[in-house]
Amino acid sequence: MYQELLHQFLFGWFPYIAVTVLILGSILRFDGAQYSWRSESSQFLRRKQMMLGSNLFHLGMLVLLVGHLFGLMTPIWAIDAFGISHEFKQIAAMTVGGIAGVAGLVGASLLLHRRLFEPRIRHTSSFGDITVLTLLWVQLILGVGTLWWSMKDIDGAEMVNLMNWAHGLSVFDPDAPGWLIGAPIIFKLHIVLGLIIIFISPFTRLVHVWSAPIWFLFRPGYQIVRSRRPIGKPRNVPPGGVAMTGMHGGAKSRGISESGD
Repeated sequence: MYQELLHQFLFGWFPYIAVTVLILGSILRFDGAQYSWRSESSQFLRRKQMMLGSNLFHLGMLVLLVGHLFGLMTPIWAIDAFGISHEFKQIAAMTVGGIAGVAGLVGASLLLHRRLFEPRIRHTSSFGDITVLTLLWVQLILGVGTLWWSMKDIDGAEMVNLMNWAHGLSVFDPDAPGWLIGAPIIFKLHIVLGLIIIFISPFTRLVHVWSAPIWFLFRPGYQIVRSRRPIGKPRNVPPGGVAMTGMHGGAKSRGISESGD
């Protein structure tokens, strides 16, 4: 009875609680503490390690988030309608997710090592900074670890159960947790830890994901050109004369000075 109630809470009620806290908490934080809405970068310290780790981590996480979103929320009938077999989808998910997961794990490992073993960074890191990065690191390990069970389930049966669970939650089906009763423990741990990360996001630096500069990809191009003109030399010189310097006198145009005025 206790195990059934815990299963119902973790996979039936907690997802709604986590998403609700994420949305409302983010709105309240933005409304009441906008100056805390930032990633709090420490890129001036161990910059090379930070850049490599950050690029690998963020690129891997972006691919994983998009893959999980579309992979879990796409209706099974839509996959079948396009003639995509469950086995092909399973192999594609393992390949793309495996590459992105390893990249994200390497990046997270570099960032966590940098934050824990660089004294200056460790001194300025809060408990929340280290906790969030550690949780993300463990989550990536669990995600990469699911590849072993996925290879043993190459026909995609477990993947279909996960998709049915996610779809059931999206339509508020109270029986949705039943799809995960027989799931391997590593999948359950991966899901629960993911929900915990979603739950705490509004209270940590993870809130900056809402401000991801996606618009940067679609902005018009700019080209910055360094001028060879000496500093202080007047610009926009009219033909046959020199520029006016302003209200406080200085050089007048040659045409005026030659008129005798």
